[in-house]
Formats: sequence, structure tokens, C-alpha cells
Amino acid sequence: MPAPPDFPPDSLARHLEYVPRELAFGTSGRRGLVADLTQLEIYLNARAELDYLLSLAPDQGGIAQGAKFYLAHDLRPSSTRRVPVAGGRGGIIEAIHRAVIDAGLLPVNLGAIPTPALAAYALARGAGSMMVTGSHIPFDRNGYKTNTAIGELMKADEAPINARVAAWRARLQGQAAADSAFDARGMLRGPEQALPVAEGSGAREYRQRYVEFFGADALAGLRVLVYQHSAVGRDLLVETLEALGAQVTATGRSETFVPIDTEAVDDATLAALQTLAEMESRAGHRFDALVSTDGDSDRPLLVGLDYAPDGGVAARFFGGDLVGMVVAESLVPDAVVVPISCNDAITLGKLASVLEPRTRIGSPHVIAGMLEARARGCARVCGWEANGGFLTATDLRRGARVLRALPTRDAFLPLFSVLEQMKTRGVRMAELFEALPRRYSRAGLLREFPRARSLKILEACGEGCTPYPPLESFFSHAHGFGTLAGRDYTDGLRLQFSNGDVAHIRPSGNADELRLYAVADTQARADEIIRLGLAEPDGILRHLAQAFG
Repeated sequence: MPAPPDFPPDSLARHLEYVPRELAFGTSGRRGLVADLTQLEIYLNARAELDYLLSLAPDQGGIAQGAKFYLAHDLRPSSTRRVPVAGGRGGIIEAIHRAVIDAGLLPVNLGAIPTPALAAYALARGAGSMMVTGSHIPFDRNGYKTNTAIGELMKADEAPINARVAAWRARLQGQAAADSAFDARGMLRGPEQALPVAEGSGAREYRQRYVEFFGADALAGLRVLVYQHSAVGRDLLVETLEALGAQVTATGRSETFVPIDTEAVDDATLAALQTLAEMESRAGHRFDALVSTDGDSDRPLLVGLDYAPDGGVAARFFGGDLVGMVVAESLVPDAVVVPISCNDAITLGKLASVLEPRTRIGSPHVIAGMLEARARGCARVCGWEANGGFLTATDLRRGARVLRALPTRDAFLPLFSVLEQMKTRGVRMAELFEALPRRYSRAGLLREFPRARSLKILEACGEGCTPYPPLESFFSHAHGFGTLAGRDYTDGLRLQFSNGDVAHIRPSGNADELRLYAVADTQARADEIIRLGLAEPDGILRHLAQAFG
């Protein structure tokens, strides 16, 4: 292997047995292939971010040496241990724990809890935190996410952090190999170090947050089926629903990691959920709803269940952008912030008058929009993403009850809010959503689609291209599209057609995936746009790739 030219012969860089792959920021946090996630790479990025937090003033989210710093993780094997299937990589939280100690901080392990539970606990104490998670992305990837003492890292923080990453990379790789804490494989020397015993206070406090706000009998009488799979909040979700009075049955628990993407629930996933409900129905059990979350439990999954006289079950998925509308209307906000990928029904309903400018995709952009609204004096500010993750930038009150601000994606609030409204109004889930403006959405994606090819498509169709590519030949009248009426380049390429159809193309910020968002006047048409776009081997996205990618 060629040796790096800028390091001395005895340096660690000259002894590495692999070509390092730099870990980059994604839409929110850092993500990469587990096979590339050496503990050296994790450590140097974590040290850079910790140094950055230590450099900030308290009102900017800064932390002080000697302070407690909170850690948690999801249930991916590589989060907590080195895994043979990835060449012995993994053990991410071990490297982060070491970085926290070396930075002069006191690490506190909150264990396997949801990302928002970690954030809520640390923010309540004015402390920083790191969550080890790959969220919803495929099993062969993982990463972590850092929070300051006042909230998520923002996009403006990335450049100064990356400058520190470069300095730490040079420092650690330039160190004599014999003196390094890392071996030639980029892993910490010696046996794996066990973390301190996890504290249970983070999970307990998160559960109590919702019991205090909604009330102990808020969901009494509802029967809820919880699809647990490998979500880190799977048991806590059951416990909290029961604490709110619901009758709960857990199903589908998996000790193998299942990458559930609540933004792109495909037909196969929905069919599997319907099968679970049918199995319970044959056993004599019927439910008002099926609920779940993604892997790190910051994005909700809501499925309405309708039962036929013969015992058959019809399962209907409700997308996060519409879930956010239902939740927000109940909170009576004076400002709401959503990204450009969300359903445009929000511009037609009760929330239109409080809608802020739509943002780029990703929680840091939504949070920035919420903070701008709060700075103008708005007192009840919330936001959400198309994946359903719900964010609050101000405390929200209902009588004497207070829901403390949590400016990061949260899955539990939208789940409980929808269920509570079903009970209060005495309606099925479908009826709750039918009260919204009649615009319907669906999302899907092509996996293993190189980001470079996605960017070529966007570049060829991008703003300022002259002449515009003839996109009507891809999104054609034969496929049911109207005349192309508008383009939006806020994030990716969002196409608006004269018949009300919307098709929005955007590469994922966390993995090699090309996403397609659809909005239409009927659910059947939104579903059809996704099928047309993602069809293999000759769907619209594949034709665009052949032409421009």
C-alpha cells in the first residue's frame, strides 16, 4: 500500500493497513459504512466536535471541562461492539467514550434509549451529548450524532468542526506508531473495554415527560399493536403507551437489525405489517392502530387498521408530513416550519397562516427556521419533517400541563397525539386524516444509487440550465402528468405539474440512495407516481440516470 508522503517513516499513517475513508456530515450527524468506521476515525471526529463544544460560550451551547457528557446508542451490533462481518470494525461508542474522557469530560452512559430521550435528558441539564446510531439507513452503515448543551449541531457548525477534524487527523496519524493508542487496523489496542453500567434515568424521564403532558388516562380504552422490530425505543414505547392507559400488544420483535425508513414505507413493508395485524386478528385481537418507530426511535410510523366482517384487515400507512399537520393543529402553534419535501396540504389548511418559509431537508434546517421564528417573538413554535419526526422550539402549554421544548426529531409526541385525538373525537385514524385538505403524499427510493450519479442528474436539470432538459419526455402525459408548471430548487428538484401532481427528486444525505417524493390529489395517484418513478429496470428515475447520470 502506498505510504502517505507527508508523514515520517515511524508514523501511524505509514503503518496503517488500510486506506482511511473520511467520515462526513450527512443530513444530520455523521454516517458511513461500518467497514470504514475504524475507531481511529470515530475518535478523531469526536475529539474535534468535543473541542468545538469546549470552545463555545454557554449561551452558544458550550460545555466546560469536568462536566458530565451523556452517551447513548441504538441496537445495531456495531454501535456497541466490534463485529466480525465488518472486518472487526464497530465498537463506535467505545471510541467515543474514550474521546470524552481524553477531552476532560465525565461520560455518563444512558444506554440503549431513543435519540430524543438522550437529547431531552442532556438539554434539561445544560449538557452535551452524543448518540451512536445509523438511524434508518441500511444495516451495513452506522454513525453518530452530537448535540450541544442547547440543541443539535447546525450546518454553520460544520466548517469550524471540520477544520478541527483535519488537525486531529494530522496529529493522530503523525504520531509514532509505537506510541499510538491505535493499531495498524485503526482500532484501539487491547481488548474491548466495557462501558459503565447504563443509568436508567434517561428512559424514565422521557416516559414521564409524556405521562405528565397527556395524562395517565389519555389513551384509556384504545388497543394498540406495537411493531417492535429492532427499534431502540421498542420496550419504552410499550411501557409509555401502557402508562397512558392504552391496552398494548407487542409484535414483530427482532434481534437482527431491521432498517425501517418511515419516510419511504414501501408496499412490501406495509404488506408485512398487515400480515402481523391479520395474525393477531385470527387470534381474536383487534386494534385501533399499529405504531412503530425507526431504528433510533426519532421518527414515527402510524398505520390505521380497518377490519372486515370476515376478519380481514386493511392496513393504511399515514405519512409523516400529514401526521405533523394533525399534531400541530392540536398544539395551536403561532409558527410552523417544514422542509420543502413535505406535503403542500399545509398551504391549504388551518396552518397556512402560521407557515414559515419552507426549508431545505434535514432537522438542522428546520431548527434554524424555528429559531428565527422564536427570535421574532413567536411563542408556540414547532416543526416536522416528511419522515414524521416532530420538533418543538418553545415550551407548549395545555392548561396547567407543560411540554418542554425539544428541538430535535421526536417520534413519541406524534404517536401519542394522534392516538389521543382518535380517542377524544371518537374516530378511526382514517377519519382523523380525512379532515385535512385533500392532498396525498408518498415517498420511495432507489437503494445502492451512487450519490455522484444523483448529483449529475440534478446538475443536468438544475437551475440556470439553458435550455432546460425536456423533462416532459420523462414525466409524460402518457404517465398521467400534466404540463410542467414549475420547478423548485430549494433542495433537489421539485417539479409541479398543471394537474396538481408533484414529483420531487433528491439524493439522500446519509447513504447512496436516490429519493422520490410524490404529492397528488388522490392517494392512488401519489402511489402511482412512486411506482412509475421507481419501477425496475425502466422507471422514470432509471431513464433520467441513463440520460444524465
